[in-house]
This record gives sequence, C-alpha cells and structure tokens, in this order.
Amino acid sequence: MEAKDGSMGFDFTGIYDKIVDKELISYRMSDGRKVDIEFSQSGDEVSVSETFEAEGTNSDEQQRAGWQAILGNFKKYTESN
Repeated sequence: MEAKDGSMGFDFTGIYDKIVDKELISYRMSDGRKVDIEFSQSGDEVSVSETFEAEGTNSDEQQRAGWQAILGNFKKYTESN
C-alpha cells in the first residue's frame, strides 16, 4: 500500500480465513493479526464494519485513523464508480 504522492508505503499481505458473499471477509495479516470486515445492507445502503487486532508499535488511535482513512477512500471509490 502506498500514498498517492509516494510519501509513504508498506507491504500488506495476508491469508483469507473465511469469505461469505456480501456478508463477511475474514483474514490474517502476515504478522498473524486478525481482521474481520462485515457488510450489512439496509435498502440501497451498505454499512462496512472492520474489526482488527492492533499492533504494538503505533497507538490504537493512530491505527484506527489509518484504517478509517482506507475505508473512507474505498467509500469514495465505490460511490464514484
């Protein structure tokens, strides 16, 4: 993953544990931390909820903000395409 301006980037790898069409994506990152992404639909809207195990280097708030930024960019992309 990399910032559009190239100012920051990192490798992001993992293995999917479970995929339920239009409901759940569950995976483990290469360092073993677990991530669950849940999708719930209400009418024409879909809510996305992501739960992740925090790492010990950055604060929980920094990590939450980073994951939220990724979801925000995903939202912009899906709404414009």
